[in-house]
Amino acid sequence: MEPDGDLNPDTDDLPLRANTNHILVRHYALDLTVHFDRKVISGSVVLFLEPCSGAGTKAEGDIGPGAAVEAGTIVAGGSQDGSVCRLQDVDTVEDGAKGHGRIMTRMEEMFGAKERDRAEFQTVAEAKNIQSSHLWETTSDCDFTLVLDCCDLNVSKVEEVDVTSVSAMSGLLPEVTSESSGSATFLQNLISMPSSRWREKHQLMLLCSRAPGAQGGSSLHFHRDQWSLQVRKKGVASPQEFPRTLRICYETRPTGGSVRWTKDQDNRVCVYTAGSPINNRALFPCQEPPVAMSTWQATVRAPSECVVLMSGEEQTVPMEEEDKLFLIWNYYVTMPMPASTFTLAVGHWRQVTAEISPALDEGVKDRTNSGETAKLGAGPGQRTEAELVSGLGSSTSEVVKGCPLQTGSGDQTTRPDSAFCYSSLEDEGLSVTDYSSMVDDGISCSHGDYPCRFTERSARSQRVIPHRVFGPVCLLQKAQMVLRLLPRCLAAAHTVLGVHPFPRLDVLIVPAGFSSLGMASPHIIFLSQSALCAGSPGSGENGLSLCGSRMCHEIAHSWFGLVIGARDWTEEWISEGFATYLEDIIWAQAQQLSLEETAEQSDLKALLRWRRLSDELKNSEEVLQILRPNMENTGQVNESGSSMVKHALNPDKAFMQVHYLKGYFLLRFLASQVGEQQFIDYFRLFVREYHGQLILSQDFLRMLLITFPDMERKGLTLSAIYADWLDRPGIPKWLYERSAVWSQARLVEEVKAEVVKWILLSRSHQGKGRKRKRREPKVNYKEVTSEQLVMLLELLLEEEELSVATMRALQRTYDLQNQDAEVRHRWCELVVKHSYAQAYGDVEHFLLHDQAMGVYLYGELMVQEDPEQQALARRCLSLVQEEMDQSARRVVEEMVL
Repeated sequence: MEPDGDLNPDTDDLPLRANTNHILVRHYALDLTVHFDRKVISGSVVLFLEPCSGAGTKAEGDIGPGAAVEAGTIVAGGSQDGSVCRLQDVDTVEDGAKGHGRIMTRMEEMFGAKERDRAEFQTVAEAKNIQSSHLWETTSDCDFTLVLDCCDLNVSKVEEVDVTSVSAMSGLLPEVTSESSGSATFLQNLISMPSSRWREKHQLMLLCSRAPGAQGGSSLHFHRDQWSLQVRKKGVASPQEFPRTLRICYETRPTGGSVRWTKDQDNRVCVYTAGSPINNRALFPCQEPPVAMSTWQATVRAPSECVVLMSGEEQTVPMEEEDKLFLIWNYYVTMPMPASTFTLAVGHWRQVTAEISPALDEGVKDRTNSGETAKLGAGPGQRTEAELVSGLGSSTSEVVKGCPLQTGSGDQTTRPDSAFCYSSLEDEGLSVTDYSSMVDDGISCSHGDYPCRFTERSARSQRVIPHRVFGPVCLLQKAQMVLRLLPRCLAAAHTVLGVHPFPRLDVLIVPAGFSSLGMASPHIIFLSQSALCAGSPGSGENGLSLCGSRMCHEIAHSWFGLVIGARDWTEEWISEGFATYLEDIIWAQAQQLSLEETAEQSDLKALLRWRRLSDELKNSEEVLQILRPNMENTGQVNESGSSMVKHALNPDKAFMQVHYLKGYFLLRFLASQVGEQQFIDYFRLFVREYHGQLILSQDFLRMLLITFPDMERKGLTLSAIYADWLDRPGIPKWLYERSAVWSQARLVEEVKAEVVKWILLSRSHQGKGRKRKRREPKVNYKEVTSEQLVMLLELLLEEEELSVATMRALQRTYDLQNQDAEVRHRWCELVVKHSYAQAYGDVEHFLLHDQAMGVYLYGELMVQEDPEQQALARRCLSLVQEEMDQSARRVVEEMVL
């Protein structure tokens, strides 16, 4: 059997291969260089490891070469092919720009040219995605194997790092540097340093990550297959004996699944982590299971005209390399989080300001940096140990305070304090009242030791955290709406949920090929251009609805999805269902709606979501409709810690909303049992108890049943909730009954009255034998909200026939081409269904510019069997297929080609 041959290519489960029950990565230190010319990221990652308590010698079920996790068991692989080929060493010197000097990677600086030659490696059947160091065969199955999740990476070297060579150790940590303590004791004490010394710990980790390789730089033995990187040290039989600090030198691939190389809306090349189903394993070797919570720091080199945005707790100030071709950006986090939450974006973006300069507004693409650069004194990317030690206790933002910050085209200069927005809530006219009477100020953290904002008194009163917005030049004007909305949404989220888990927030308007409306990560949100309103004149607050609610959804993920995460990835509803439920509450608070207005808006949105869920469940496999597909085995892993994520690679799943919608309705059901206000107060209590931790459904539900004991007395038990909502496909009885109530809500009845008018108008045009043109009847149409307009178009989609005159009147009356993307999507469906050729331009525009929402519109164009519509689908696909998300492209090509 060939390695990984037991992984059926037809299955859609994602293997998590890391043996996290044996050894854990506690910290990642990345040193990366972004090469736009080759569309790769090269560099190294240093892993700080800690063996798990009780982990002994290589246990039965440990994953060795060619093994794979399948259906909860470990299946042994077979022999390896012996063919060998040589790949380009990633340590080679890259020409940053011809004739302008060269950029050296950290590996070359560290090891020198001779060591670079020793980093050459052999590969086995590269076409089969298998690679090994040349001495891997000399290791034994009795040796302990560190297994990391990894794919689409070219690994050139894995070595132990000699942390004892860091001269600053003895002065900074005298208690752990005696002759007999050794590097293992030092690393254990370093990992265990209290959060009160986090900055010192951070700097020591940085020093260790730059230390040379141990034992003269000899490489450890490694083997990479389709899904993992396996590392051994000959003669080491247990996790306790295994090296505590490893450096892995590698290079990504242009087609690697974790990052997207594409062009932004200004036609400039950019790269970003795309929220891929395989997460970050094609960006750096890591432990993917959520339980592998770690901190990280990253040094990223990018061309000097680019901006680097990343998950990081402080605004970075880039440093300039001596040749001025590259800038160096440094980010870090102190809250342990799963490696899947690491996020990176590098591109020619500009920061959105309250006023856009005329030069930028005209699309001038001159050089702009997000921060003033600082000269380096110790060579490219380096600071001396003395500089690092003297910097302990001072943050980057403190060091550069007072330096100018460029935020526009070079002529707009502000102080660094103003790079972030600190909006006055009173100026925005927002209420500063809080309805969290159920929660007191005393917070006792249950998570591991890290600098937690929930215990900081200043953080509790910080309703609006510092925030920035970035985007391509051509969208800066439109993106101002995001900058205006952010303070309101952040303040509303604080009112509903309490302390902001993260100290700052960047929002990036991502390229058109991004596969969803938004994605939240620590300290950064990716927002689709589809969330930006086209800008109907006079639309006012109504025109902000999609953008505002989407921002509230992504902000809600700071609490549910990030600071509280799912312990089992199959329970996506814990993240998406919660964020969908909370987005309505936070957006209503941001709009300052009354209780009655909030309830009416909520019922209308509930009916729209019910229709979407009902339609999706009719047209999807039952196995994809279950919120807890592992049922009673949820959260369980193999002895080594490895597991499979059910259906994670199913291409249809990427476009399904069941975890969002069914999860949302479960929460609405629970709120109906205890009361809306009491339920929100319970959310705050739950956040206080579980922040900084991973949870399963049962954690939320059990605490709820304890907090509200009347629920069980009414027969609502944990097993009943599982049976009705989580462990079976389909729609629960309560939801059927409740949808009938929502369909009679006032805002819905208003829509139905308008639909009747449009149907009557259409029928008046369908008479036969008229010899002269009739004057259009005068009809007064009621002004509707954007959500009502979505409902109106959905109801009209149920009509078998609408006249051309009616379609034209609809377009004119509601200015449909200038509405938000949700409205335009329904309009395009109506255009396709009724073959309204005059608006095919609207359909084409939607498919080109709203790719996150247009996937199934291609199918509707093809199924009509109209040659003109099919030609439109093929033309649009040919124009955007290179920039499309890979999953979306596969699905669309199956429909069209």
